Amino acid sequence: MQNSDTTKYVIRANINADGVVEKPDVVGAIFGQTEGLLGDDLDLRDLQKAGRVGRIEVRIESKSGKSTGMISIPSSLDKVETSILAASLETIDRIGPCSAKITVSKVEDVRASKRREVIDRAKEILTGKFDESIPESHEITESVKQAVRVGDITSYGEEKLPAGPNVLESDAILVVEGRADVLNLLRYGIKNTIAVEGTNIPLTIGELSKKKTVTAFVDGDRGGDLLLKELLQIADIDYVARAPHGQSVEDLGQKEVVKALRNKIPADQATEVSRRHKILRRNIGIKKRVKEEAPKKEAPQASDLKACATELSGTLSAKLLDKNKKVVKEVAVRDLAKTLKESNSNVKGVVFDGVITQRIMDIAAEKKLEYLVGVKLGNIVKKPQSVKILLAEEL
Repeated sequence: MQNSDTTKYVIRANINADGVVEKPDVVGAIFGQTEGLLGDDLDLRDLQKAGRVGRIEVRIESKSGKSTGMISIPSSLDKVETSILAASLETIDRIGPCSAKITVSKVEDVRASKRREVIDRAKEILTGKFDESIPESHEITESVKQAVRVGDITSYGEEKLPAGPNVLESDAILVVEGRADVLNLLRYGIKNTIAVEGTNIPLTIGELSKKKTVTAFVDGDRGGDLLLKELLQIADIDYVARAPHGQSVEDLGQKEVVKALRNKIPADQATEVSRRHKILRRNIGIKKRVKEEAPKKEAPQASDLKACATELSGTLSAKLLDKNKKVVKEVAVRDLAKTLKESNSNVKGVVFDGVITQRIMDIAAEKKLEYLVGVKLGNIVKKPQSVKILLAEEL
């Protein structure tokens, strides 16, 4: 009997007989018609006794007076000897009383099949059986992390906010601005994060904040100030963490994320810190303007828009302007999308104290606006060619 542990190859051949034959007929024809054909070293009976060829398996069926089937012969011989044995099967021209033809379909390398099984199982183990420790190979680490980031991100609440998988079950959560922030924190194993997707804070965030300990993790820029200001008004925020000055949460490395979260402060202290940030940015802006004003005179249009943006700073409001830059309407940023949808053709541009999101941009293109002026650019997938996008600090 062939030991399956030593099998290297399996010969597979097809049978076609012009008559009704059965398994014993096929086996008898194989032994009988190959006997003495290949010499003593490759005699099939001796090879079976020595355990170098396994049991001959035959599957055969008869229909309409003809028989068809398949032969399988395990072999621990080398590649050349196995090929010779396979070729000898094709010399058989009769099975029982019937003329027949045997054709070798393939010789399967059992070790190759086992290698494929090992590779497939290794992939399963790599993705499902290891904990979150960092592998030594940087390339493998990045590949696995990317798969985990995409696989772990979920949608939460009626607004389908981007979130980590542990937001519902965790006692403490992080509130960030956008989907990219959630993905970056997932990369470092932080799974209790939820994004507000702009400065118009969803009701879901307010409800969650009543049940959990909430840390607002915001960007270190003007957009972060705006988000924090509205969060403090609408949600029950316990702590505030900030990215380094001028940086975004989505771009932070692991050490920077850990440091920022470690240095979080109680929410009641955050207002004073934000005020200092605002003064710092304003002083920097004044210095830049002093340098530019002497050699360069601003165009009237840019000056009008800049004055409008400066007036709106810190108000979380928006102004809808006509073709002459005159104010048609002033609304809260949270109502901007709805107001734009309902606006007529008189509105040609918008200046607002908030983040330019994909939704606002799409509505502006639909309404044939000429320009949008905001504080910061959100997570934008596609910019319409017909709308000019400007940031207040660049005016």
